[in-house]
Amino acid sequence: DLSAVIEKLRGENTRLRAERDALHDAQSALKKLDQGVRDAVLELLDARSFAEAIAVGLAAARALAADMAAFCVESEEGAGRISTPGVRLIPTGAIAAVLGRDGMGAILGGGGELMLGPGGAQCASLVAFRLRIGQGTPAALYVLGARAPGRFEGEDAEFSLRYFAKALERAIRAWLDLPKI
Repeated sequence: DLSAVIEKLRGENTRLRAERDALHDAQSALKKLDQGVRDAVLELLDARSFAEAIAVGLAAARALAADMAAFCVESEEGAGRISTPGVRLIPTGAIAAVLGRDGMGAILGGGGELMLGPGGAQCASLVAFRLRIGQGTPAALYVLGARAPGRFEGEDAEFSLRYFAKALERAIRAWLDLPKI
Protein backbone atom coordinates (compact mmCIF):
# COMPACT_ATOMS: atom_id res chain seq x y z
CA ASP A 1 0.00 0.00 0.00
CA LEU A 2 1.37 3.40 -1.04
CA SER A 3 0.39 5.17 2.20
CA ALA A 4 2.37 2.61 4.24
CA VAL A 5 5.45 3.16 2.06
CA ILE A 6 5.10 6.94 2.42
CA GLU A 7 4.71 6.62 6.19
CA LYS A 8 7.78 4.36 6.35
CA LEU A 9 9.80 6.92 4.35
CA ARG A 10 8.62 9.75 6.64
CA GLY A 11 9.76 7.79 9.68
CA GLU A 12 13.13 7.10 8.05
CA ASN A 13 13.46 10.78 7.10
CA THR A 14 12.69 11.84 10.68
CA ARG A 15 15.26 9.37 12.05
CA LEU A 16 17.93 10.57 9.60
CA ARG A 17 17.27 14.22 10.48
CA ALA A 18 17.59 13.45 14.19
CA GLU A 19 20.87 11.61 13.52
CA ARG A 20 22.15 14.54 11.44
CA ASP A 21 21.21 17.01 14.18
CA ALA A 22 22.94 14.88 16.83
CA LEU A 23 26.12 14.74 14.73
CA HIS A 24 25.97 18.48 14.19
CA ASP A 25 25.54 19.08 17.92
CA ALA A 26 28.49 16.79 18.71
CA GLN A 27 30.65 18.56 16.14
CA SER A 28 29.69 21.97 17.57
CA ALA A 29 30.50 20.81 21.10
CA LEU A 30 33.89 19.51 19.97
CA LYS A 31 34.69 22.79 18.20
CA LYS A 32 33.76 24.67 21.37
CA LEU A 33 35.94 22.34 23.46
CA ASP A 34 38.89 22.73 21.08
CA GLN A 35 38.58 26.52 21.26
CA GLY A 36 38.37 26.31 25.05
CA VAL A 37 41.56 24.25 25.14
CA ARG A 38 43.38 26.75 22.93
CA ASP A 39 42.22 29.67 25.08
CA ALA A 40 43.18 27.88 28.31
CA VAL A 41 46.66 27.03 26.98
CA LEU A 42 47.19 30.69 26.10
CA GLU A 43 46.13 31.62 29.63
CA LEU A 44 48.71 29.15 30.97
CA LEU A 45 51.38 30.86 28.88
CA ASP A 46 50.37 34.18 30.43
CA ALA A 47 50.55 32.84 34.00
CA ARG A 48 53.17 34.79 35.97
CA SER A 49 53.42 32.50 38.99
CA PHE A 50 52.86 28.94 40.13
CA ALA A 51 49.68 30.02 41.95
CA GLU A 52 48.42 31.70 38.79
CA ALA A 53 49.06 28.52 36.75
CA ILE A 54 47.01 26.55 39.30
CA ALA A 55 44.27 29.18 39.14
CA VAL A 56 44.20 28.93 35.34
CA GLY A 57 43.79 25.15 35.58
CA LEU A 58 40.87 25.57 37.95
CA ALA A 59 39.24 28.38 35.98
CA ALA A 60 39.55 26.39 32.74
CA ALA A 61 36.73 24.07 33.83
CA ARG A 62 34.02 26.04 32.02
CA ALA A 63 36.06 26.29 28.81
CA LEU A 64 36.62 22.52 28.99
CA ALA A 65 32.88 21.68 29.19
CA ALA A 66 33.11 20.98 32.93
CA ASP A 67 31.43 22.43 35.99
CA MET A 68 34.38 21.94 38.35
CA ALA A 69 38.08 21.21 38.34
CA ALA A 70 40.57 20.19 41.01
CA PHE A 71 44.13 19.10 41.48
CA CYS A 72 44.58 15.96 43.56
CA VAL A 73 47.92 15.29 45.20
CA GLU A 74 48.73 12.04 46.93
CA SER A 75 49.69 12.39 50.57
CA GLU A 76 50.23 10.13 53.54
CA GLU A 77 47.68 12.28 55.40
CA GLY A 78 44.94 10.94 53.13
CA ALA A 79 41.88 12.67 51.73
CA GLY A 80 41.22 16.27 52.55
CA ARG A 81 41.76 19.82 51.49
CA ILE A 82 44.85 21.94 51.91
CA SER A 83 45.14 25.71 52.09
CA THR A 84 45.29 26.15 48.31
CA PRO A 85 41.75 26.33 46.90
CA GLY A 86 41.03 23.60 44.37
CA VAL A 87 43.89 21.39 45.55
CA ARG A 88 42.92 18.24 47.42
CA LEU A 89 44.95 15.62 49.22
CA ILE A 90 44.12 12.04 48.35
CA PRO A 91 45.48 8.84 49.90
CA THR A 92 48.77 7.50 48.61
CA GLY A 93 48.09 4.88 45.95
CA ALA A 94 44.73 6.35 44.90
CA ILE A 95 46.01 7.44 41.50
CA ALA A 96 47.36 3.98 40.66
CA ALA A 97 44.03 2.53 41.80
CA VAL A 98 42.14 4.88 39.48
CA LEU A 99 44.44 4.95 36.43
CA GLY A 100 46.62 1.90 36.86
CA ARG A 101 50.39 2.17 37.17
CA ASP A 102 50.99 3.66 33.73
CA GLY A 103 47.61 5.09 32.74
CA MET A 104 47.61 8.75 31.75
CA GLY A 105 43.90 9.47 31.97
CA ALA A 106 40.48 7.92 32.42
CA ILE A 107 36.80 8.66 32.38
CA LEU A 108 35.62 7.76 35.87
CA GLY A 109 32.37 6.22 36.97
CA GLY A 110 32.47 7.70 40.46
CA GLY A 111 34.62 9.26 43.15
CA GLY A 112 33.60 12.84 42.52
CA GLU A 113 33.46 13.80 46.18
CA LEU A 114 36.93 12.39 46.90
CA MET A 115 38.46 14.04 43.83
CA LEU A 116 36.53 17.31 43.66
CA GLY A 117 35.25 17.87 47.18
CA PRO A 118 31.66 18.18 48.43
CA GLY A 119 30.21 19.49 45.13
CA GLY A 120 31.81 16.62 43.25
CA ALA A 121 29.16 14.15 44.40
CA GLN A 122 26.74 15.86 41.99
CA CYS A 123 28.99 15.22 38.98
CA ALA A 124 27.72 12.51 36.65
CA SER A 125 30.81 12.83 34.43
CA LEU A 126 34.38 12.72 35.73
CA VAL A 127 37.67 12.62 33.90
CA ALA A 128 41.11 12.50 35.50
CA PHE A 129 44.58 12.98 34.02
CA ARG A 130 47.86 12.04 35.65
CA LEU A 131 50.26 14.98 35.99
CA ARG A 132 53.88 13.89 35.87
CA ILE A 133 55.39 16.96 37.49
CA GLY A 134 58.88 15.75 38.29
CA GLN A 135 61.09 13.09 39.81
CA GLY A 136 60.46 12.88 43.53
CA THR A 137 57.29 14.99 43.48
CA PRO A 138 54.06 13.51 44.83
CA ALA A 139 51.74 11.84 42.31
CA ALA A 140 49.08 14.27 41.07
CA LEU A 141 45.88 14.36 39.02
CA TYR A 142 43.98 17.04 37.18
CA VAL A 143 40.29 16.22 37.52
CA LEU A 144 37.27 17.67 35.74
CA GLY A 145 33.66 17.06 36.72
CA ALA A 146 30.39 17.85 34.97
CA ARG A 147 26.85 17.44 36.18
CA ALA A 148 25.70 16.27 32.74
CA PRO A 149 26.26 12.58 32.00
CA GLY A 150 28.57 11.56 29.14
CA ARG A 151 30.20 14.98 28.93
CA PHE A 152 33.78 13.77 28.33
CA GLU A 153 33.14 10.75 26.16
CA GLY A 154 34.67 10.27 22.73
CA GLU A 155 38.22 10.01 21.47
CA ASP A 156 38.29 13.57 20.16
CA ALA A 157 37.18 15.07 23.47
CA GLU A 158 39.67 12.91 25.37
CA PHE A 159 42.48 13.99 23.02
CA SER A 160 41.69 17.68 23.51
CA LEU A 161 41.43 17.39 27.29
CA ARG A 162 44.62 15.33 27.46
CA TYR A 163 46.40 18.05 25.46
CA PHE A 164 45.40 20.66 28.02
CA ALA A 165 46.48 18.40 30.89
CA LYS A 166 49.91 17.97 29.28
CA ALA A 167 50.23 21.76 28.85
CA LEU A 168 49.21 22.22 32.48
CA GLU A 169 51.76 19.64 33.61
CA ARG A 170 54.53 21.48 31.71
CA ALA A 171 53.50 24.88 33.06
CA ILE A 172 53.56 23.59 36.64
CA ARG A 173 56.94 21.96 36.06
CA ALA A 174 58.30 25.20 34.62
CA TRP A 175 57.04 27.28 37.55
CA LEU A 176 58.56 24.81 40.00
CA ASP A 177 61.81 25.02 37.98
CA LEU A 178 61.93 21.24 37.56
CA PRO A 179 63.71 19.50 34.67
CA LYS A 180 61.82 17.99 31.75
CA ILE A 181 60.85 14.36 32.21
